[in-house]
Amino acid sequence: MTTDKTEILKALAHPVRISFLEWMREPEQHFCDQAHPLEMGICSSQFGKRCGLSQSTVSAHLAVLEKAGLLTTRRVGQWAFYSRNEETIASFLNELKSTL
Repeated sequence: MTTDKTEILKALAHPVRISFLEWMREPEQHFCDQAHPLEMGICSSQFGKRCGLSQSTVSAHLAVLEKAGLLTTRRVGQWAFYSRNEETIASFLNELKSTL
């Protein structure tokens, strides 16, 4: 798998987006009050509750992470559920190890 390192580095350049990825690594610890099963992913509204940002700001940050390939999205009705794209994350980390 080829990753766009520049796009990923841009996505990781904001501390809120790094926090989102960190929280998603252990969803049971950070999103335990979600009404839907965590296996579906994390509902976008949960990020706003956790960090206190507006839904539009949260959505913008999630879109950047998704565009970089770091997240996948599952839509269920009006809800969007986000999961870490572990394959892309691992590929990116491997590319960094081999190039830096």
